[in-house]
Amino acid sequence: MTEEEARAWLSENFDVSRETWDRLELFLSLLREEMSRQNLISKSSANHIWARHVVDSAQLLHLVPKQSKLKTWLDLGTGAGFPGIIAALLGDFKVHLVESRAKRIAFLQEIINQLNLQENAIVIGSRLEQIDGFPVEIISARAFAPLDKLLKLSHRFSTEKTLWLLPKGKNALRELQALPQKHRKLFHVEQSLTDPEAGILVGSGQII
Repeated sequence: MTEEEARAWLSENFDVSRETWDRLELFLSLLREEMSRQNLISKSSANHIWARHVVDSAQLLHLVPKQSKLKTWLDLGTGAGFPGIIAALLGDFKVHLVESRAKRIAFLQEIINQLNLQENAIVIGSRLEQIDGFPVEIISARAFAPLDKLLKLSHRFSTEKTLWLLPKGKNALRELQALPQKHRKLFHVEQSLTDPEAGILVGSGQII
């Protein structure tokens, strides 16, 4: 997917207002500026940011069932803001951005302030294992941890209604097959739009 194709895909699949386009552009501008101070995304993907990061994140919103009333979103290890900031910009969610590194916490808070996302996003500046559990309806994690560890760290946030959206690259099926059957049966693999060899683990339910 080229950068032009990525922008076209966003226009075709989301009702992106001029204001939202401007906020997306501002987000990416601030991200590029911050790259001189900290390593937020790989240099190899910086020239393909719309496809490799924006659309790669936005496609997760299409895995949320239409007419869904799911609103509370927990994004683990948000880092540069993918997918959490994109979900807050393009969807009607309250996104909790979990990030433990001080510089990235400061960056995410600045993004929220600059983009006026206070009603849609909040930064939780802590390691996940130090956060008290609370029920959420969507859990996402992009390059956060191996699947078995991810579930051990985050299961206390899940309920029987929780939707799991976990991009796992080329290892999606392998990581899924390594889970116990009681957990494996909750998930299936969706192919990524941005990489035909990559998979997204989509799950539904509570991890006990």
